[in-house]
Amino acid sequence: MQIIYKTPEEIELIRVSSLLVGDTLAEVAAILKPGVKTIELDALAETFIRDQKSIPAFKGYGGFPGSLCISVNAEVVHGIPGNREIKDGDVVSIDCGVIKNGFFGDSAYSFTVGEVNIETRNLIRVTKECLLRSIEMAHTGCRIGDISAAVQDHAEANGFGVVRELVGHGVGKKLHEKPEVPNYGKKGTGILLKTGMVIAIEPMINAGKRQIKQLKDGWTILTADLKPSAHFEHTVSIGENKADVLSSFEKIEKAELYNNNLSKEYK
Repeated sequence: MQIIYKTPEEIELIRVSSLLVGDTLAEVAAILKPGVKTIELDALAETFIRDQKSIPAFKGYGGFPGSLCISVNAEVVHGIPGNREIKDGDVVSIDCGVIKNGFFGDSAYSFTVGEVNIETRNLIRVTKECLLRSIEMAHTGCRIGDISAAVQDHAEANGFGVVRELVGHGVGKKLHEKPEVPNYGKKGTGILLKTGMVIAIEPMINAGKRQIKQLKDGWTILTADLKPSAHFEHTVSIGENKADVLSSFEKIEKAELYNNNLSKEYK
């Protein structure tokens, strides 16, 4: 499969889809609290997406049953929504995709619920920093390895493990296009980045070792040492001098902050 370069008009359509993902995750963030079941978060997301005359991209993808991937604590990615109740102290990583106007949007965010220990707070902070640092490398003239190295170097400098078996990817009329975007690698290696490429960069960082395993459900990936994991993802367009970030965390962060402040008032 070859890389599919996007026109400016197509990039704007991907932006619309990607921003809708952020809006959806903000809706979910507003009700994320102890006692809420992951299936309830999934139902809210599906209803919201369909109300925007859009399609939940993950629902039925490869047989996946949910509209969201909801991964808790040691679960890295691809957690299936169900009757599990969120608890105080949980790390909840939520990955969402939508299809609107024939184009995909894809983004993920890791939340902390209630009181979490300092190591987990550092994990969340560093994983988000890995994403932001890697995005700085997503412009014309750089290579995929520059993005990958930015993630790996920062995560490992802070003592965390970088998942190697799962990667970021191109985004467009398909959810997963070329090129693959690993979270580990060497600077100056890999495919040359060019204007018109749209990629999802998604660091998956473990509090402990990098090794992972898969549950018997065929989807859920978790850390082999059962320590927490975090996952952040943006869809970006490669620009001449810097990346154009098509997805957004702004509304998610506002909802998260409001929710956290509300929780403190009730304690």
